[in-house]
Amino acid sequence: MNKWLSVSASVGLAVVTAGGLAGCNNNASAEGPQYADVVSATPIKKTVNHPRKECHNETVTRHKPVKDKHQIAGTAIGAVVGGLVGNQVGGGNGKKLATVAGAVGGGYAGKKIQENHQENATYTTTEQKCATVNNTSTKVVGYNVTYKYKGQTHTTRMDHDPGSRVKVSEGLSVSDAN
Repeated sequence: MNKWLSVSASVGLAVVTAGGLAGCNNNASAEGPQYADVVSATPIKKTVNHPRKECHNETVTRHKPVKDKHQIAGTAIGAVVGGLVGNQVGGGNGKKLATVAGAVGGGYAGKKIQENHQENATYTTTEQKCATVNNTSTKVVGYNVTYKYKGQTHTTRMDHDPGSRVKVSEGLSVSDAN
């Protein structure tokens, strides 16, 4: 009878061990966690723009503002100087004519000298120039995961890369892989 108990115990132990091993098979038991093989995990990417202001200093040359648009001062000073020079030439009526001609010529010359001076009167200053620069970056916001479970292909969206397996609940909801 001892032999009989010994053989029965061995057979019982073998059955229990076999049942335990069958329970370790990931797809064999409906009571334990079920796993599916991941076929693909495609990243879902989103491009984000981060505009920023970029500034630099730039040297700029500007014209000085004109105070005497009609060059009256240059014309007057030129006429006086021209008249004085013309007055030094000739005598009698010729002196008067030379004075008038000197005043007219001097007025015209004084106007042109002042006009040229005004056109070339500039100043240099530093100005800040700014522009908006677009910095774009791409980030992964999730994964479209395709997996096979019990011979059928399914797709779901996950917030992380699941790896090679996903845990599947009875209602075909997917959770983290182990």
